[in-house]
Amino acid sequence: MIKQVLRWLLLGGTLFFLASALKNNWEEVAAIRIDAAEWAILATATGVTLLAHIWAGWVWSWIIKEFDRNPSSIKLIQAYLKTNIAKYLPGNVGHYIGRIMAAKDLRVSTSAATVSVLLEPLLMAAAALIVVLLCSQFTLMESSIALLIGQILGLIVAMSLLHPLFLNRVIRFIHRRKANKSKTGNFTSVSLGMNRYPLIPLFGEFGFLLLRACGFIITLYAIAPINLSQLPLVIGAFSFAWLLGLVIPGAPGGIGVFEATAIALLQQFFPIALIISASVLYRLISIIAETAAASLAWFDERLF
Repeated sequence: MIKQVLRWLLLGGTLFFLASALKNNWEEVAAIRIDAAEWAILATATGVTLLAHIWAGWVWSWIIKEFDRNPSSIKLIQAYLKTNIAKYLPGNVGHYIGRIMAAKDLRVSTSAATVSVLLEPLLMAAAALIVVLLCSQFTLMESSIALLIGQILGLIVAMSLLHPLFLNRVIRFIHRRKANKSKTGNFTSVSLGMNRYPLIPLFGEFGFLLLRACGFIITLYAIAPINLSQLPLVIGAFSFAWLLGLVIPGAPGGIGVFEATAIALLQQFFPIALIISASVLYRLISIIAETAAASLAWFDERLF
C-alpha cells in the first residue's frame, strides 16, 4: 500500500512539475514555429530512434545467444519490437512478459528467456550510468580532482557490478521482485546465470543509448542551435534523464520522469521553452518510432 502511494505521489509530483513549467513558459513554447526543413530534421530523428529500437532488439538476441545458440536473430528482433510498445501499460512489466512468451515460442528455454529480460535493462542502466559518469563534468560545469576521483570510482563500481559474481545475485533479486508484481505466472524460477563478463552486450547497449541520444540531439537541433562543444553535455543529460525514466517505478515507459529530468538539467544551458518543446517532441517521436517498429516487425513476419 505504501509503495503504491509513493508511486502515485512521484507521478503526481512529476506531472505537476511539467504542467507548471509548461504553464509558466507557454507563450515562448507557443511561439516556436517548425518549417518544412525542420520537419525533415524531425523525420530524421524518428528514423534514428527507430534504428535504435531495432539495434536494441539485436542486442537482446545477443544476450539470449549467451545461453541458447539456436534461435533466429531475425525472429528475436521481431519479437522484441512487437512487445516493446507494451512498456507503456500499467505495471511496466508487460513487455518483459511478452518477450518471455515470444522467446518460448521460438523454443528458447524458459530460464534463458527470463534471464535475458532481466539482464537487458540492467545492461542498459549500466551503460547509461557509465555515460553519465563520463559526461558529468560537462553537466556540472566544473572540473576538480574530487570529481575526477568520483568518476573513476563510479566507473569501477559500475563495471564491477556487471561481473557474474554480483550480476547473478542482482538478476535473482530482480526476478523475485517482478515475479511478485506479475500475477500471470510467466516469471518462473531462474536456473541460469552469466558465466562470463557480458562485455559484448554491454557495448551493444552503449550503441543503443548513443542512438537514442542522437535522436534527441537531432530533435533539439530542429528547434534550437547546438554547438559541437555542447554535445557531451546533452548526451550526459539525456542519459541521466533516460536512466531515471528506466529505473523509477510508477512511470510506464519513463513518461514524465524523462521529460522533467531533461528540463531540470538542460534549462540552465538552453532556453527552457526550447527544452520543454524538444522533450515533448522527442516523447512523441519515440512513441511513433516504437509503433512503426512494431508494425514493421508484424508485416515482415507475415510477408517473409
